[in-house]
Amino acid sequence: MECIKSATAKFNQLVEEQLARIERMNGSKDFVDYKSLDTIVIGICGGDGIGPIITDESLKLLRFLLADEERSGKVAFKTIDGLTIENRAKAGKAIPDDVLEELKTCHVILKGPTTTPRQGDPWPNIESANVAMRKELDLFANVRPVKVPSEGIDWTFFRENTEGAYALGSKGVNVTDDLAIDFTVTTTEGTRRIARLAFEYAKNNGKDRVSIITKANVIKTTDGKFLDICNEMAKEYPGISTDDWYIDILAAKLIDQKRRRDFQVLILPNLYGDIITDEAAEFQGGVGTAGSANIGKRYAMFEAIHGSAPRMVEEGRGIYADPCSMMRASVMLLSHIGYTDKAAQLEKALDICMYEEKRLVITGRDTGAKCADFGDYVMETMQCRMQN
Repeated sequence: MECIKSATAKFNQLVEEQLARIERMNGSKDFVDYKSLDTIVIGICGGDGIGPIITDESLKLLRFLLADEERSGKVAFKTIDGLTIENRAKAGKAIPDDVLEELKTCHVILKGPTTTPRQGDPWPNIESANVAMRKELDLFANVRPVKVPSEGIDWTFFRENTEGAYALGSKGVNVTDDLAIDFTVTTTEGTRRIARLAFEYAKNNGKDRVSIITKANVIKTTDGKFLDICNEMAKEYPGISTDDWYIDILAAKLIDQKRRRDFQVLILPNLYGDIITDEAAEFQGGVGTAGSANIGKRYAMFEAIHGSAPRMVEEGRGIYADPCSMMRASVMLLSHIGYTDKAAQLEKALDICMYEEKRLVITGRDTGAKCADFGDYVMETMQCRMQN
């Protein structure tokens, strides 16, 4: 049948693309040493919807904390426009070519949320800018911390970022009007490097348990490979206990007040990691409070874990957007490039403003504080702590 031939040809092309990607992965160099750089270039990418609003507040804090470094030329900020849905739709690409080239001139990127078209939207079926950036810059590790000390929660999720169900998310095949097929991808090196990063993090941060999350009892080939490789990696870290959970039961156990305290570091394939970290973020106040790091060997990108909230902008509520997610991402950015003391200053100020004093509260509406006012609150808190 002609439809089978067409689908087979499409599948062959996808396999060739993935084999080429494996070759690139196997040939990649070691992680960049930020201390050796003359200038660390930080790209600032506002994105869509509320993205520019919350990103601007984070940029003010970063510029304040890195003022000496910016003056000396050790750090440079570069504003990158062009990731709006309008510009991406006009180019017909998740990331227009000129924007991608600008991104590649940076070492780290602070990125606001971007809109991904859905079925029925007025936009063309372009890939998620996040997914595209992770693939183009090979940002293979999505690291998302969640902490609620009063609940005994201290989780760090290592979500594989370039494979799984998202690797070919816009390249599925409509074989006939009655049959559509999507694909999931697991590679040896892709799994080894996320597992290595998670176990190294556990070893270097006093964690003694790593949990591997799959659905390997049903998704036997790809999830099974992911589980096997992570278990092999665990043998290189005998001081760390390793267990594995199926994604559905993990989702249940995270709300179990007794069992959830047992989790520390978790490794997950792409789709599961996306879903479960949104659930986890609810424990500390919702996705608006959670930052996210996307780590590769050459590049790193830091972002909020929520979307662009176009409805807020349409309703004129953008000025009330919660900037805490981007500020938490900024903490991770500072730590990643070696300014751990400045990261700690910002993190402590956020803890005070979000959980301890709570002098201003963000509600997303005029019943709460404006985004800019909350940014000023965090800035004033940092300045007061420095003076004391």
